[in-house]
Amino acid sequence: MKPSGNQPPADTLAEKAPHRIQVVFRQPERVKLPETLSEKVRTTAPGNVAAAFDELEKLIGLQEAKKLMYEIHALLRLNKEREKHGLKLEKQVYHMVFKGNPGTGKTTVARIFGKIFREMGILSKGHLIEVERADLVGEFIGHTAQKTRELVKKAMGGILFIDEAYSLARGGEKDFGKEAIDCLTKALEDYSNDFICILAGYTDEMDAFLELNPGLPSRYPIQLQFADYTVDELIKIAETMVEGKEYRLSTGAKDKLRLHLSRIRQDMLETNFSNARYVRNSIEKAIRKQAVRLMTVPEPTKDDVMTLKPEDFVWTAS
Repeated sequence: MKPSGNQPPADTLAEKAPHRIQVVFRQPERVKLPETLSEKVRTTAPGNVAAAFDELEKLIGLQEAKKLMYEIHALLRLNKEREKHGLKLEKQVYHMVFKGNPGTGKTTVARIFGKIFREMGILSKGHLIEVERADLVGEFIGHTAQKTRELVKKAMGGILFIDEAYSLARGGEKDFGKEAIDCLTKALEDYSNDFICILAGYTDEMDAFLELNPGLPSRYPIQLQFADYTVDELIKIAETMVEGKEYRLSTGAKDKLRLHLSRIRQDMLETNFSNARYVRNSIEKAIRKQAVRLMTVPEPTKDDVMTLKPEDFVWTAS
């Protein structure tokens, strides 16, 4: 652009004022503040805790479980600040009830919770002891209490995860399952800060179980609902699974799997759909089908042995 008649050229100004200091004002770059709860955790948690949270965050769905652990992290962080001011610390009970259908991530979440609680300093070990009715209930008087105490001892410093916990109350008054519940209740009172107990099972059955035992809800104040995965979430889980096995889904295979899952999810008669477990079983079956299909290929390429095609996915009911 040519200078106007009243404005001398820039080079002329420089010649007349060679020692002029030119100051350029730049606006400071904006630092993006954390927006989501997970981002806030990453900016406030120590490296070891943040790494444990990353493992939880990578799981598909499970927003309620993630939110719970972020809240616990925030509480522990606030407790440190309260301690600086000489205020009382908020102590909570972390025994939990996990409710939901099979394959919704209950056991996986419990295992990761153990790691996070260890890094937070709530648990000394963070390991997971997974048991069911047969592991707790004995065959004669006194045997149940002995088995239950031994399992609680193994769980010290970690998590005792009782799957299908409602089955402990199914045998009636004379059943030894009630003895297991009583023994476990006493352990919660005696070692409340030394381990965490998680009861897990189908939603309706767990609700009925808790109603039959009025003292249990107060001892298990945290109740998490594990919702069934959506079809989109199941497809993401499938992609993660095949990637971990160094396979891939062709576009056609993914479409066929999506259509099948949509039909299964819409089938009102399919009351025991096993969610991610169903996807895993479907993929493992497809891998076997692919192996048989490639038997007739003399020298399969890398792409051949990695790719799962539509014809590899076969379901009896489809």
